[in-house]
Amino acid sequence: MITTIGLNKQYKNHCINYGDFTFENNKSYIILGASGSGKSTLLNMIAGITLVSNGEILIDNINIVKENQETRDNIRTHKIGYIYQDFKLIEDMNVEDNINILEICGVKSKNLISVAETLEITNKLNRKVRTLSGGEKQRVAIARAIVKEPEIILADEPTGSLHYEIGEIIIKKLIECSIGKILIVVSHDTRLVKYFDGIIELDKGENFYD
Repeated sequence: MITTIGLNKQYKNHCINYGDFTFENNKSYIILGASGSGKSTLLNMIAGITLVSNGEILIDNINIVKENQETRDNIRTHKIGYIYQDFKLIEDMNVEDNINILEICGVKSKNLISVAETLEITNKLNRKVRTLSGGEKQRVAIARAIVKEPEIILADEPTGSLHYEIGEIIIKKLIECSIGKILIVVSHDTRLVKYFDGIIELDKGENFYD
């Protein structure tokens, strides 16, 4: 479980107040909001990438705000699968090596073939990433995030650069791969809300849970 308490992020000229949220195990959440509402910042604070100005973030009752950066990085490496908006794939490496990249940090990939089959990229494992389409690259980015079997999956605009029809397929695959985990997706596309258990609208300061 992830809980945020009194969370905010202060900038030079403004402050974003997030308030309190609870993200339960085995549920999926979509975070909506206008540009500048703090969607990606919230995701990065949960991941321990961006520092919190005030408040608490509890992951399995550990307040990561009070931990040092090394501990936050360790939690992210072992507990969190992060799908970046710009993929952050290494274009001249093949798909399999990109998926296994965290083995450099000592994190073993698990069930790679099963994950590749679920995401329908088994026949792409030996292809260079630069030869793939946008939708195929997104599937590789998802595979890299989930192959270590994290407890939490964070996805920043995973369909932002894709046509809606392809993006819809990607979201369905992502949710399929996230069963038993906490999935939090940042998006601007309200058409995707029907696939999620919980909806958070930052620009309205509201959160809804089914």
